[in-house]
Amino acid sequence: MLCSSPTQSFTYAEDGYVVLDGLLTSQECSELRQRMAEIVDRMEVPEYCRTTFSTYHDEQLEKQGNADYFITSGDKIRFFFEKGVFDDKGEFIVPKQRSVNKVGHALHAYEPLYKKVTHSAKVQQPGIGGEVTPHQDATFLYTEPLGRVMGLWIALEDATVHNGCLWFIPGSHKSGVTRRMVRTPKGTFPLTDFIGREREYDEEKFVATPVKKGGVILIHGEVVHRSAENTSEDSRHVYAFHIMEAQETRWSPDNWLQPTEDLPFPPLYT
Repeated sequence: MLCSSPTQSFTYAEDGYVVLDGLLTSQECSELRQRMAEIVDRMEVPEYCRTTFSTYHDEQLEKQGNADYFITSGDKIRFFFEKGVFDDKGEFIVPKQRSVNKVGHALHAYEPLYKKVTHSAKVQQPGIGGEVTPHQDATFLYTEPLGRVMGLWIALEDATVHNGCLWFIPGSHKSGVTRRMVRTPKGTFPLTDFIGREREYDEEKFVATPVKKGGVILIHGEVVHRSAENTSEDSRHVYAFHIMEAQETRWSPDNWLQPTEDLPFPPLYT
């Protein structure tokens, strides 16, 4: 069970996020990390698909927005890379294990260990590492009405202020969204575009949110959050996914991520 106490539920409602310890055991975290190491070690990505993942507005349009590799990744397991990991010929200049920013977006469907965590009974009861700029998940995962999407950010290692833990503005989920990433009409480029602009945020309002290995942060779709660049010697691996309240909710057909015939959005409850 996720928010198992009234205090946790109240914190989530008021702040837009809450930290819960001990969702996964240390062994479960290690197994997920080991499996990911195997996946990355075997990855084969053509040079033209070697896409840098960025959360900066203009870079998102240039990189993800122009990349069919990204826009069609909703029902596949694909790899997105840190900045500066390729030479001018598209060859790796760092070890593969240190090159990846994220792997998405269908681990929950095709990898048994990740599928097991995603559909766990615990969930069913309602030096390198790039900066993630301030954003709201609803910018990318928009629903009508708003407030129906929640992110689960599971720490597979300790996430600290030194290795890039998340920072939140408590209560910012109550102000709506000002920016949306949407698909553009077929045959036009870039493949995605933004409507509106992100607000300017007061840096002093952000609160660091460290999480112990195995813990999870529940993230309201509209709460503002970010992470700093990891400049430490410690990695910070996480498994993150989103769930949506489907009843009386409309998933925007303009969202970049869409269900497919091969992989409809799977129900959490089976």
